Amino acid sequence: MLAMWLDGLGGFGLGNLGGLALPILFFGVMYFLMIVPNQKKQKKWQEMLGQLKSGDTVTTNGGIRGKVLTVKDDVVIVRVQPDGVKLEFVKSAIAAVTTDEAA
Repeated sequence: MLAMWLDGLGGFGLGNLGGLALPILFFGVMYFLMIVPNQKKQKKWQEMLGQLKSGDTVTTNGGIRGKVLTVKDDVVIVRVQPDGVKLEFVKSAIAAVTTDEAA
C-alpha cells in the first residue's frame, strides 16, 4: 500500500526503493515492539541477580522458594522449608527475588 502511494506521487525518482520501504518499516516496528522491551527486561533481571544477598527470599525457575544463605560468583545456596534443606543453584536459575521490602 505504501509502495502504491509512493508510485502515485510520481515516484520521486525512487525506482525500486519504494518496494523496500514497507519491509524496512515493518522490521523497524518489530524491533521496537519486540527486541527493545526484551533487552530492558534482561537488563533488569541482570541487575536483580547482581544485588542478590544473603537473607533474600527467592523463587527459582522451577518454582522452588527459599531463603538465600550464601552468594558466590555464579552459585547461590538456598535453604528451603519445611525441613531446612540446603540446595545449590546456578544464579541464572533464580527467577525472582520475592523478599517483601516492607518487612
